[in-house]
Amino acid sequence: MAIIYLAYSPQTRVNYYGERALTRLQALGEVRLNQSEVALTPIDLVREAAGCDIIVAPRIPAATAELFDNLPQLVAYCRGAVDIRTIDVAAASRNGVLVTHATPGFAASVAEWVLAAMFDLSRNISDAVLDYRNGIVPAVRMGRELRGATLGVAGYGTIGQYLCRIAQALGMKVLVADPYARIDDPAQVAVDFDTLLATSDYVVCLAPANAETAHMFNTAAFAKMQASAFFINASRGELVDEAALLHALDHGVITACALDVGMAPDQMPSPQLARHPRVIATPHIGGLTPQAAEHQAMDTVNQVAAIVAGRMPEGAVNADQATRLLRLLRLLRPSAAT
Repeated sequence: MAIIYLAYSPQTRVNYYGERALTRLQALGEVRLNQSEVALTPIDLVREAAGCDIIVAPRIPAATAELFDNLPQLVAYCRGAVDIRTIDVAAASRNGVLVTHATPGFAASVAEWVLAAMFDLSRNISDAVLDYRNGIVPAVRMGRELRGATLGVAGYGTIGQYLCRIAQALGMKVLVADPYARIDDPAQVAVDFDTLLATSDYVVCLAPANAETAHMFNTAAFAKMQASAFFINASRGELVDEAALLHALDHGVITACALDVGMAPDQMPSPQLARHPRVIATPHIGGLTPQAAEHQAMDTVNQVAAIVAGRMPEGAVNADQATRLLRLLRLLRPSAAT
């Protein structure tokens, strides 16, 4: 029987690894649970997962070379998220450990968060709520309609495509900047990044985080936006120069912004920006809905099921280097290995 370490903390399991996924995982082997309420460090994970064949883990902690170098029994590391930038895949491959990631089942969830942010920014909802809760009658301020406004989406992945369809239904003009995307819908206009910045009322960052997109929203980018425009980041903090964004907000370069991500731990918005009066911030919960969370948890369950059956799972990152998978097959199914 395979030994599986589920690195999700008790609280994280409540949000991201529900009973249905846990029950199915337990049917696949001996599951050892992380009982710590404090986030594990990579060193903690080495200690806790000693003797385990498979680790199923969220974004935290990072999976470092130290982890893979010190767990000789480990066959697979299954990340219950799409982002694997904090996994040392080279070290995993060097040790013959399979790395997998989940598929993006959060398109609707994150796109709806963006939509909620757009409504909030346009109608000053959070400001009015805070005033009322503090015993103050809010000022009556003119709002803005999404209908007829221009949405600029930087990044035309799963979330971007879903968001564009919603925006069209609301009567918005949709612009997309993504040099690698093919856009077939004639109502969604492909433009270059500078044009998107200069002509959009709502600029939404949904591009992937990589070396090419690092700080793509910087001083020059914000300067090209309309002073009346809103900026929304639901991708990753690395795409934004936070000092440049703070300057743009302080000096009226843009009107306001909404952030679900940033450079604080676990990709949360940075406190300095989150408390700014022109910012609406949430603690990286764009993809946190039951449907989205279960989708990714069940991806890991299906991957473990394939692994214990001796098959290469979907979502494998380094299949050619996963030499320990055969060893696990021999342990679990001796007759199949002969």
